[in-house]
Amino acid sequence: MRTTKTYILDNPSQFKVKLLQWAQQFDEIIWLDSNDYKQKYASYDAILAVDAFTSIQTDYYSCFDKLKEYQEQTKDWIFGYLSYDLKNDTENLVSKNFDRLDFPDLYFFQPKKIFFLKGNVLRIEYLRMVDDEIEEDQKLIDTFSTTIKVSDEDNPCGKIKISLRITKDVYRQKIEQMLQHIHRGDIYEANFCQEFFAENSCIAPLETYHHLNQISEPPFATFFRRNQQYLLSASPERYLKKEGNRIISQPIKGTAKRAKDIEKDRRLIKTLENDPKERSENVMIVDLVRNDLSRTALKGSVKVEELCKIYTFPQVHQMISTVVSNVEVNTSPVDVIRTTFPMGSMTGAPKISAMKIIEELEESKRGLYSGAVGYFTPENDFDFNVVIRSILYNEENQYISYTVGGAITAKSDPDKEYEECLLKAKAMREVLEGV
Repeated sequence: MRTTKTYILDNPSQFKVKLLQWAQQFDEIIWLDSNDYKQKYASYDAILAVDAFTSIQTDYYSCFDKLKEYQEQTKDWIFGYLSYDLKNDTENLVSKNFDRLDFPDLYFFQPKKIFFLKGNVLRIEYLRMVDDEIEEDQKLIDTFSTTIKVSDEDNPCGKIKISLRITKDVYRQKIEQMLQHIHRGDIYEANFCQEFFAENSCIAPLETYHHLNQISEPPFATFFRRNQQYLLSASPERYLKKEGNRIISQPIKGTAKRAKDIEKDRRLIKTLENDPKERSENVMIVDLVRNDLSRTALKGSVKVEELCKIYTFPQVHQMISTVVSNVEVNTSPVDVIRTTFPMGSMTGAPKISAMKIIEELEESKRGLYSGAVGYFTPENDFDFNVVIRSILYNEENQYISYTVGGAITAKSDPDKEYEECLLKAKAMREVLEGV
């Protein structure tokens, strides 16, 4: 079904830049880049999938059944995304909040051309109908420049002005309402998010992505294009991965700023590591993830491999846990996702109650934000990130959006939660406004 060729690269970093530029000719693009971040469960340093041969696009209604049928019939690599609003398929929930991005709830495609990079080894897999283009494409990719401009001149629409969907005072009021739910015992924790946006504006997507990626260098960076809809993501978080019969989840809960001074930076790590509020947030979500994984796991196989470990990124320190399980060999990969989605780090506990309260209090439909982007392999494995620290762009609507949030618990202080949101939003705002 696919023709495979392998090459040894002289300069993988330069090749990645050229490859993503070459990909801009296609209407369907998914680029996944680890930025060489050292992680235990990385399969590839980067993957590019382009040019849909087949695809599936649907709203949330029966979406997991439709995806399962598509994945089983295709029996090939498929790449795409799951929006947060697929929750409405698995539970009696709704999504009625404001939405100007208009992304489909679910989208996957079977690419004609895929590029896998690991170290200095490049593996190319083309569907046989286009395998006569391999050598020609390689020559064309070599002609592209390795210089990406990220100056204000790249934006033909001029200065971008970011607006807030809710003010700081309204944010405080909503957090107080959420705290009332917690004190009443409706929930223990919930992730509350707010949107920042720009209307009647445009960006150069590739240049914007490169700028965001240079600032953050995350392990789950994504450039996604579907016609005039774009996701430019600097995500640090894995949602879920399947390797054979092993499932890996790595929720993030707990954030601290970085410091330029080395000693001060170390103190910030220690403070985060020992912060009772941050640890309790993380442990609550770990318990939720364990419960979700147990729905498909072999008895006794759910284990916490790492609890509240601190990982450092250019912008922030993050507290990450790793939870693993084993499933039966014949377990459907889509069923593993269906029983764990949306991810606990972006919902709360108890999960369904938290999602209902989130819908009541948030002003914007989440859509692809706090969903997941990734792929299924022909062997029924998969790997998906969590869509956070991301810019979403609808070129046709001239609408730019990024959303940030944080976990609210009984110990939350509204002002500190607001400051954490601004910290998480810093890279996106810097890229868009140049501040």
